[in-house]
This record gives sequence, C-alpha cells and structure tokens, in this order.
Amino acid sequence: MREEIRKRKAMMRSVLACACCEFLLVSSTFAQKPSATASAPAQQPSTATAKAQDAQQPDGAVLPGDWAPELLDGVLSSPNEEARESLLDATFAAGPSIAPQLEAALKDDRTAEFAAQSLAFIGGERAFEILTGLVHDPRDLNLRRFLYGELGELRNPKATQVLLDVVARADAEPDRTVTEAAILALTVHPDLSLLPTLRQTEKKLQDVVIRDDLENVMDVIEARGRYLASPEGKKEGVSVERAVRDYFYPALKSAAPTPPSPSSSVKRPNPAAAAAAPPKPDVSVEIRRISLSPDKSRALAHVVFEDPTALANYDIVLQKQFGDWTIASVWLGTETEKPENPGIRN
Repeated sequence: MREEIRKRKAMMRSVLACACCEFLLVSSTFAQKPSATASAPAQQPSTATAKAQDAQQPDGAVLPGDWAPELLDGVLSSPNEEARESLLDATFAAGPSIAPQLEAALKDDRTAEFAAQSLAFIGGERAFEILTGLVHDPRDLNLRRFLYGELGELRNPKATQVLLDVVARADAEPDRTVTEAAILALTVHPDLSLLPTLRQTEKKLQDVVIRDDLENVMDVIEARGRYLASPEGKKEGVSVERAVRDYFYPALKSAAPTPPSPSSSVKRPNPAAAAAAPPKPDVSVEIRRISLSPDKSRALAHVVFEDPTALANYDIVLQKQFGDWTIASVWLGTETEKPENPGIRN
C-alpha cells in the first residue's frame, strides 16, 4: 500500500513538472524567492515516463486538465484590471525569448487573446511571423487585429496598403475592433499623403461609427504630421514621456490656454492667486507605469487620457531608435464616459 502511494505521488510530481515546462510564462510571472525551509527537490520523472508523455502530447499543445492555462485564465478574468496589466508587463519584460511559449498559448482559446497581444507588444521578426498566421485563424476570436495593430510599426508601403484595405472593408467586417486596430495603426507615423485616400474611403463607408473614427483620425494625422515636420517637432533627445505626449499633441494643443496679449500681461502680481493650486487642465495625459524590454530598447507605457467627456486607457509601445523614443504601436483599452454636466443643455 505504501509503495502504491509513493508511485502516485511520483506520478503527480512528474505531471506538474511537465506542465511548468510547457508554460513558462506562469512560472516566470509568479516566481518567488525560495524560503529557508524549502523542501527537497521533486523527484525527476523517469525516461520511460517522459517518453510516454511526449507520445501523448503534440508539439506545443496544452495537455487536457493542465493547470497552467486555467491559472492564467483565472488571473486574466479577474475584475481587477491591474492583474492583466501586470501579466502583460511580465511577458513584455521577458522579451522575445518567450515567443515559443506564447505561440503554444495561442492554441488554447482561454489564453489565445493574451498571447497574441503579448506578441504584438514584444514585436520582432518571430512575433510578426506568428501573428501573420492568425490572419486565417478558423476560430471566432478575431485575433488578426493584433497583427494589424503592429503593422503601423513597419513603415513600409505594403504594410500601409494592408491597413488601408482593412479600413476599406469595414462594412463587411463583423468585428469593429479589427478595423479600429488598423485605423489606430495608421496614426502611429502620420503620413499626410494618406489623407486623400482616407477621405475617399470615408465617403464610401456606411458604418457610422467607423466613419466618425476616420474623421477623427484624419484630423489627428494632419495635426501630428504638421507638428512633427515643424522645428519644434524635430527636437532631439525625445524621451518616452515626450513621445507619448507628442502622440496626443492634437488634443493637448486644442486644450492649451490662449497666451495673454502684451497689454494684459503687464499686471500687478496677485499673491493670493499665485498661492492657489493651479486648475486641473481640461485635457490631460498621465503615464501610470512603464515597462522595459530586456535590452532596454523597447518600452510599454500604460497611459490614461482624460478630457471633459471621457477617460480612456491606452497601452503604447515605443521603440528606441538612434537615441530617441518613437511610437511603435497604440492600443486602446477601456473607456469610461463622464456624466454630463447638468449645467450644460443641448
């Protein structure tokens, strides 16, 4: 009887060890320092047991009943948004080396969206190859939006044309998030030459929401394009903070106070006004947290944008090039509308 119990315990340890190896993402995210009273290392599975497990498990597939995807899905399903953000930060900080584990996680519906998003954030050749395979994914998950969201980083005519084609097919696209990802990607590196094509596309579309998005995006592209081409926009030594604020330049610029005229600027100082706290701006951009890639050449910024009508959360990926930080991709998260001011009437 004791011998049978010992064998069952050994088998359980073998299964857990296999699960940990199969999904390193969870173990790296929740790893803790060993305590002084840690128990002895678990017994390694025999060669025969390992071969039997390999024969039953396809390469990269998740074993039925594997606790790793269940644990990850439980964290991602948490009502606390920080849980998902922390996992995204962890995979981003791990970098391209965990692309194989994320590729395996794409096969499980519970973890596929998180894996695709993490690959889009990490970027790089291997991540792009994996995401390209999602264009024809048979599942109803619309994971191709993560490929389109990353295409704006490539800065080449073929990638831009793909994004324009996605926007042009908006009326036939059942999931607006796919089209919206392509629209956001077009704002990453604003190209004024795209405006005529986008205007023609906007006139042909029937989807009112997408047409409204396109109108806003065209205004953003025009304003940012002219700003980045100006002497002020060409300043050297761009930090993560400045690159993020430059992305929201059109909104921040329109909300900037009008500078005083020369006649009104010469006034006696008001000590009471000087001591008072400055009023909160109508439009603000706050970077809540920044994570860096292993080589410190890529950054993930969690940003909160607020205006008088709403509050929106963005994940913005930046790439360091020649010492300056530039926007690589932009991802819109949760949006919260503010209650209408009862003093304002339509």
